[in-house]
Amino acid sequence: MSHPLITDEQRTELPANGARTAGGEDIDPCPIVKLFTPDAGATWLLTELDPTDPDLAFGLCDLGLGYPELGYVRLSEIASVRGALGLPVERDLFFKADQPLSRYADEAQRLGGVRA
Repeated sequence: MSHPLITDEQRTELPANGARTAGGEDIDPCPIVKLFTPDAGATWLLTELDPTDPDLAFGLCDLGLGYPELGYVRLSEIASVRGALGLPVERDLFFKADQPLSRYADEAQRLGGVRA
C-alpha cells in the first residue's frame, strides 16, 4: 500500500528494517521518517514497516498528551488524523535522524514529548 506520507526511498528503507525485525534481529535503527500535525502536538518517528502489512509501522508515537511511547501504528490511521484547524499530518522534509530510536524514546520519556 502506497502512502503520500512517505517517499519512494523511505518505502524501501522502512520495510527493510521491518524484515530484519521479523527475521529475529534485535535492531535499534535511526528513525527514517518524522510525521507531525502542524496544528496539534502529535509526532511520529518511524523506523520500520511490517513486510507483510505495509500499512503497519513501528516507531515512537507522541500524541501530544505527555506520554510518548514505542509501538505500532497504521499509516492509514496517521493519514486520517487532523489537528485543531483541520490540517492533515505532514512529513518533516528537513528531518535527519542523528541517533537511534531508543535515544529519541529515552529523551521523549524524560521530556514528556518528542523534541526532534
